[in-house]
Amino acid sequence: MIAIKHLSKSYGPKKVLDDINLTFEKGRVYGIVGENGAGKTTLFKCIAGLEDYHGTISSDYDNLKNHIGFLQTAPYFFSKITGREYLRLLANARKIKVENYDEKNIFELPLDQYAVTYSTGMKKKLALTALLIQSNDFFILDEPFNGVDIQSNMLITEIIHQLKALNKTIVIASHIFSTLNSTCDEIHLLKGGVFVKKVYQDAFAQLEQELKDFTIGNKVEKLGLR
Repeated sequence: MIAIKHLSKSYGPKKVLDDINLTFEKGRVYGIVGENGAGKTTLFKCIAGLEDYHGTISSDYDNLKNHIGFLQTAPYFFSKITGREYLRLLANARKIKVENYDEKNIFELPLDQYAVTYSTGMKKKLALTALLIQSNDFFILDEPFNGVDIQSNMLITEIIHQLKALNKTIVIASHIFSTLNSTCDEIHLLKGGVFVKKVYQDAFAQLEQELKDFTIGNKVEKLGLR
């Protein structure tokens, strides 16, 4: 279990997260939705130990960051590292011994090519593969489906189901509501750095409609398309 209590984060005078209280249980998948700038990525960085914050994050683990696999929206790669070397680097960081990286290459990536030459979707798939090899207990996936082909989206969805079956904890941010609908146990709506709503599976459709009504409204009509 990961428990977040009274977490706040500011950049100078701007408060990005305001008194966040949230609990993540093992064997459950959580969706985090909100507009750009709502604070989703900042929250993820705080949990992963990449940002300081006010408040507390406690867990069942001695050192939470050693159990987290954080897939960032735009993963970073050194300029002269191949896909294979990247996988080996992250496996070694957790002292994981891998006999055959080609067997783990389920997305069929060109592992002997420099990772920086990969497309956006390929980079995301490489980063995700590395996190899976690490056998993490808690996964934070920031927009895992964006920029990825439909076949890989289906594969990522199945991976999430398998991680849940293994009693892992998964937190997903996505603007593609259908992917959340097919993977999550509950969805939390973040607005202006504050969680304003939590819904369970039986209310996902209602939340999606509310988001559509709020987001679209009569904005398209104002364009006067013809």
